[in-house]
Amino acid sequence: MTNNAVKQTALQRLSKFFVTLLQRYLPDPFIFAIVLTLVVFVLVMPSTNQGPMEVVNAWAGGFWKLLSFSMQMAMVVVTGHAMASAPAFKRKLAMLAGVAKTPGQAILLVTAISALACWVNWGFGLVVGAIFARELAAKVKGVDYRLLIASAYSGFLFWHAGLSGSIPLAIAGGANIGTVTNGAVTSAIPTSETIFSPMNLTILAVMLVAIPLLNRLMHPAPQDTITIDASLLEEEKVEAPKTGKMTPAERMENSRTLSLLLGAMGFAYIIYYFVTNGFALNLNIVNFTFLFTAILLHGTPKSLLNSVSQGARNCSGILLQFPFYAGIMGMMTATGDGGASLAGVISQWFVSISNETTFPLFTFLSAGIVNFFVPSGGGQWAVQAPVMMPAGAALGVDAAKTAMAIAWGDAWTNMIQPFWALPALAIAGLGAKDVMGYCIMALLGSGVIISLGFLIF
Repeated sequence: MTNNAVKQTALQRLSKFFVTLLQRYLPDPFIFAIVLTLVVFVLVMPSTNQGPMEVVNAWAGGFWKLLSFSMQMAMVVVTGHAMASAPAFKRKLAMLAGVAKTPGQAILLVTAISALACWVNWGFGLVVGAIFARELAAKVKGVDYRLLIASAYSGFLFWHAGLSGSIPLAIAGGANIGTVTNGAVTSAIPTSETIFSPMNLTILAVMLVAIPLLNRLMHPAPQDTITIDASLLEEEKVEAPKTGKMTPAERMENSRTLSLLLGAMGFAYIIYYFVTNGFALNLNIVNFTFLFTAILLHGTPKSLLNSVSQGARNCSGILLQFPFYAGIMGMMTATGDGGASLAGVISQWFVSISNETTFPLFTFLSAGIVNFFVPSGGGQWAVQAPVMMPAGAALGVDAAKTAMAIAWGDAWTNMIQPFWALPALAIAGLGAKDVMGYCIMALLGSGVIISLGFLIF
């Protein structure tokens, strides 16, 4: 009997180990959120000298503080789905996907596209990467669907060092910077010293080569590859506009004129926004652009409504889990009588073992740990800046470097924190356990590159 199995490389064996491990032991992201809630509850009390009821109050007090953000993220999924399901948009994606002829090329292409899109704007990148991965899965035979989606998500590593990075943009604006940093920084730090600094650009350049290549080298051997039937990726057929005799209501629902007028109004504002503000992307303008692009591409209100109805089914994880993470953030940032919070205690410990050379590295690592419990760039800055920025100043470390260490740490552990993966997983129709094994490899590889960057520069 002939054994046709292809011999695996060491990297393939290692990635297979993590994939198998997490498929067996990683629970649904909601269970992950419950476990994090209980762990933080237990840790906060001895760390901050707060009683059980004080911690419960902090948890409940934070529970609804991400409502606005939760709605924005739900709209990212819905509007992104509506735009991508339009026939004209799907044809363009199919043309781009046609560039990849082999599984390896598909992995390289989706990683690079997602990374560049996330560098421009993280919300845009999350949606575009996942949508493009689905299209590649339908076009390229023999590509592992799990790795394809994981590769799309790995582009999220690049967001906080990019044009939508909340920390570098916050310190560039200078608003309340003295208060947030406990007086360590008193004036704005331009993006030339953060996003466009030689250190940051070098890390980005190395990552843009290394992460796509790492993902490519992880592609399973043929006997271990899990593909997906292209027919399963087809959306439900959108009902064609009615013809012939229609009621007045049906004529309005199938009116191209209404969609055209509404789309023209929306794009008038989009053009005005970019002329007035430049290329200043945020979640609201990204969602606005996605929505009105979908309105025009679908052609009729009825077609758009059908598409949005399909996309809304993918929002359950966001609606359920984001309030629990808001509660976790409430506990992490709650202070006891001594003024200490658990996030502050973690940060302060890393400060205590640092010197001028190692401080940026330990700041990066501490930010990665805090990000498990505070998966928000703005929240990360709020809890770490008051500790890390004064400590860095005392050690003589450049403030821009300390800020970027926090930013990179915030992005880094997103590879094993399912909070941000939920929109991509919803679009892909996969669970966290399907992709997180590959994401661990991206975490390890990027961790080495980023750490060396902070030690060398």
